[in-house]
Amino acid sequence: MTDPSPAPLISLTWTDHVTGTKGYLVVDRLVRGVSSGGLRMREGCTLAEVTGLARGMSMKEALHYDADDARARYIPLGGAKGGIDCDPRDPRAYGVLVRYLRAVRPYVESVWTTGEDLGLSQDLVDRAAAEAGLVSTIQAVYPLLDDEAAARRRLADAFAVTVDGIGLDELVGGCGVAEAALVALDRAGLAPGDARVSVQGLGTMGGATARFLAGAGLTVVAVADVKGTIANPAGLDVEALLVARDAHGTVDRSVLREADRELPADAWLAADADVLVPAAVSYAVDAVNQASVRARWVVEAANMPVLPEAEALLARRGITVLPDVVVNSGTNAWWWWTLFGDVGADADEAFGHTRRAMRALVGRVLERADAEGIAPREAAHALVADRLPLMAERFGWYR
Repeated sequence: MTDPSPAPLISLTWTDHVTGTKGYLVVDRLVRGVSSGGLRMREGCTLAEVTGLARGMSMKEALHYDADDARARYIPLGGAKGGIDCDPRDPRAYGVLVRYLRAVRPYVESVWTTGEDLGLSQDLVDRAAAEAGLVSTIQAVYPLLDDEAAARRRLADAFAVTVDGIGLDELVGGCGVAEAALVALDRAGLAPGDARVSVQGLGTMGGATARFLAGAGLTVVAVADVKGTIANPAGLDVEALLVARDAHGTVDRSVLREADRELPADAWLAADADVLVPAAVSYAVDAVNQASVRARWVVEAANMPVLPEAEALLARRGITVLPDVVVNSGTNAWWWWTLFGDVGADADEAFGHTRRAMRALVGRVLERADAEGIAPREAAHALVADRLPLMAERFGWYR
């Protein structure tokens, strides 16, 4: 990216005085004095990982900035990310989360807006934030709102919306991921009813993605959770699997049908599918296991799931990676579209706006990739490079 400050503005490491657990906060850039990015918790989380995620958030914000759209109320923030090196299933995890938020409270109050990410639910983050003494995990953005009370009420109302018992906030990101995949299918002339998909992860993002792709007509032939892969070449009952999930996206195997097969954890990679959706951990596809991929497209619902060397090897085999900075940007964008008033607390309105925005963005990325003979990730980076100077001219680099 064209950026006079390639190093993050803020990079800090926290050590929990009770357990010795490490936590990290990286603010990649500020726009209008504020940054945006979720907080993840997973065993093995590193500062380097959080730094890459924060840079990705800067890119997602820039990709959704349209200086020519006079109707849009939302204008972008900078990028940031938080991470805690702890297994979210550890009985001590909640205490670690609360102490982490207490430690970084000055940043949440002033420059960093955050929310759920890998390993954490929004309800859990909100509960821990309240215990840590925070008004809200997004209170840093409040000074930018024209009517703070109305905006907060609108967002609260949106979080109260459910669709078939699932919260709108848990669905909108998967709606965006599914739309990204559908754009790729459309451009290739492959009807959704003729396409097969394999999904790694049935948490918030993976579960919603599977649901929307199944709803669009694709056959979900494999899903993977921490216990392994569940597969059925004739198609899985996605809704039954989603109902049988626990809070961490693990499926109760007692609901499986006779034709459903339990396979090893990495079997999702080699599934006979057109679309592969890594929607769980970072670094899931590496230079070795990429050789198992048979899909035509890898759609990155997770953050940084495909390592660069793996992406290069996949490209040589004619497999296209749709990058995370584009594909999974819908969740973050929906928060701000709602808070700033571009959409209301209504599921149909949220899904419609998300689909239109993602279809336009993915279309621009793929058109540029085709025109310049480059990978979609390079095309996305090029779009960001075009937009950052416009943002800097209007808002400044830091203020």
